[in-house]
Amino acid sequence: MGEGKTGFKVCGLGEVLWDAFPEGEKFGGAPANFTCHSHSLGAKTYVVSCIGKDQRGAMAREFLDNHGVDTSCLADSETCETGVVIVTLDDEGKPEYEIKEGVAWDNIPMTEAMGALAPQLDAVCFGSLCQRNGVSRDTITRFLAATRPDCLRVFDINIRQHFYNDEIIRSSLESANVLKLNDEELPIAAELVGAEGSDREIVDAIIREFDLKLVALTMGEKGALMVTPTESSSASPPEINVINTVGAGDAFTASMIMGFLNDKPLDQINKEANALAGFVCTQHGAVPPLPESFKA
Repeated sequence: MGEGKTGFKVCGLGEVLWDAFPEGEKFGGAPANFTCHSHSLGAKTYVVSCIGKDQRGAMAREFLDNHGVDTSCLADSETCETGVVIVTLDDEGKPEYEIKEGVAWDNIPMTEAMGALAPQLDAVCFGSLCQRNGVSRDTITRFLAATRPDCLRVFDINIRQHFYNDEIIRSSLESANVLKLNDEELPIAAELVGAEGSDREIVDAIIREFDLKLVALTMGEKGALMVTPTESSSASPPEINVINTVGAGDAFTASMIMGFLNDKPLDQINKEANALAGFVCTQHGAVPPLPESFKA
């Protein structure tokens, strides 16, 4: 899946930050991770966010540049520092987060460059975390409204701590046409639409309620369920030695969206997304270099 074969324009919309692990800091932020992985899979990629005029901000811009991401819509804040998250891992490698508030990505301005980019995109990925502050939430809403009707607007719920509410989730689903969520987030979405029953029944209800093209429910080592209005697919990840799961979901989303844009069969999309997410779980950091086998 080389860049020349696809030409798709894909954007991560939301937080850019540094994850401070016990062993050191790693680049992070779900939309930014998604963007880096999408570039590795062949897309022309952009990030829409905000960083501070500090060392972490300079390092973030350099990291994105080095990963082939267009940073022309990465704003600089005069007053806010670049985002940082303190990450600790439990015995199973699952992360717990302490997310600093009032940082640059809480205050993303809507710029002319962002307004010009939105109508060009084939896909954009956004979440709930970056909407905890009204400034960024307004920018995200305006940016999504400026995309083409056929643009894939991917809502990766990505719930963190208390930084969400029903209004944010519902309005995001109304703006989106693709949803990615995990098994811990499914009950929240189910309650929102008043759905009960099996995972598949809840997903089907969400698709009907919000007229979605695709929903992916990830379930860790149990794999993933992908559902469209006309078909479904279940796939399991490969047997792996998990180091940590940070960034695995973002890699899954990137692979899923690139597969969907390329009109691959749903079972193939699911299998490839599981494989890539599994690989990321075996690596340190959310955006490890990918073997060539994932780029084919």
